[in-house]
Amino acid sequence: MSKIRITKQFTFETGHALYGYDGKCRNVHGHSYKLSVTVIGEPISDSSHVKYGMVIDFSDLKKIVNREIVDVFDHATVFNKNTPHVELAKELSDRGHSVLLVDYQPTSEMMVIDFAAKIKSLLPKNIKLHSLRLQETATSYAEWFASDN
Repeated sequence: MSKIRITKQFTFETGHALYGYDGKCRNVHGHSYKLSVTVIGEPISDSSHVKYGMVIDFSDLKKIVNREIVDVFDHATVFNKNTPHVELAKELSDRGHSVLLVDYQPTSEMMVIDFAAKIKSLLPKNIKLHSLRLQETATSYAEWFASDN
């Protein structure tokens, strides 16, 4: 049977700041992120299977991505926990804001690496993560491809 790629798209709003950066993005700001998740596999060939003809049910992929990424990052502010931003993070958290502290500089590049690891670990064994595209603005995005890693 042929290998088929399927893609599901997600959107979420996230704030961040890039500690030590020499441009405007050192300030706390946000983006309307668009995440495209592409997986690859063979469609189920068993005609008695409830998901016959599917590589993976889009709703199953949606559950994984929502649980691991969208529900966590949506309307949160992300800071690198290895910087003085932890003080700002604590202040915001104490005031009831959703704050995420991560082990990396929260650029689109590093976020897409983090997302790939989270998604890959939860996919069924016969489904492989092919690529991710994290669009930060209308003209800027980062991509992760399994073939590159």
